[in-house]
Amino acid sequence: MSDTKRIALLIDCDNVSHNSIEGVLEELAKYGMVNVRHAHGDWKSPGLSGWIERLHANAIRPMQQFAYTKGKNATDSAMIIDAMDLLYSNNVDAFALMTSDSDFTPLVLRILENGLPVYGFGEKKTPKPFVDACSPFIYTENLEETDEKKPTKKVADIGTKAALRKDTSLVRLLRTAVEQTSGDDDWANLSRVGAYVSNNSSFSAINYGYKRLSDLIKASDLFEIQMRHNDSAMYIKDARK
Repeated sequence: MSDTKRIALLIDCDNVSHNSIEGVLEELAKYGMVNVRHAHGDWKSPGLSGWIERLHANAIRPMQQFAYTKGKNATDSAMIIDAMDLLYSNNVDAFALMTSDSDFTPLVLRILENGLPVYGFGEKKTPKPFVDACSPFIYTENLEETDEKKPTKKVADIGTKAALRKDTSLVRLLRTAVEQTSGDDDWANLSRVGAYVSNNSSFSAINYGYKRLSDLIKASDLFEIQMRHNDSAMYIKDARK
């Protein structure tokens, strides 16, 4: 039996842009195989034309949901039912929800109760309750690439040393993670730090313009760094100690 994690990606096309779908799939490939790819929306709506162009190219199955009542979002209910069907099928090991709608927060909590992780992707307008419920949560703007395939200036700005050190929530999270996972000598293995952070927050280094936690750690200059085991493992220590 394969150990590859099976991931179900459910997309709320009414509330998230199509421009980052390739980046989302590339990010999910780090965690496992996205064997279920469902895009929910009213495909008669001209507002989803951008999504239509991306479906076949990325092997995404469109899930039609008609707007039965004007002003009501029927997509939410259909996507929740889809998620619950998949949850009880026992054919997936994790969920990825691509939406900017906080109405899906109870769904995330329900999936977590079953012991399955939920990876969240949404625009920066996404309400905090949904962001905090997912682990990790990645802003889709950070997965979009410019023509030169470089981070946008906005992403680069938030990842500077000064900006990282001014982010008190980030600094507290990282220092707490190191403190909780360090040995008697105050040094902590970065892989354990990363696991602690993932289990206790919606943090993702991508939201700060970095592909890896190790790159963010180096840029912040908050920790002393040692490479051990023939440079295969990074250990860090609070620079204040």
